[in-house]
Amino acid sequence: MKLLPAYEAKKLPALYATDGKADAKFPVKFFGIGKAGSWTWFAKEFDPEVGVFFGLVVSSLCPEGELGYFNLAELESMTAMSGKLPLVERDAWFDPMTLAEIRASL
Repeated sequence: MKLLPAYEAKKLPALYATDGKADAKFPVKFFGIGKAGSWTWFAKEFDPEVGVFFGLVVSSLCPEGELGYFNLAELESMTAMSGKLPLVERDAWFDPMTLAEIRASL
């Protein structure tokens, strides 16, 4: 599975496009498996030229989540078995949610 196919990238507004909009949705979710299993990334905005997302990152270290930037190339580089097994996948069944909805579901 491609981590961010073009049809998913089109769902993401440009960086800063939803700034200050409490009802803005997070349309894409990635989750870790294996060693990365305690991590989840909810993407809200994306700059395809540099491959940077803005969104919510949830982990066992920060279970309520923290808003910030994360990089597509870094997510894609998280692998096991000499690069043959990806440790991050996109949730193909994720329905877009607001920040309040995501936090309520954690």
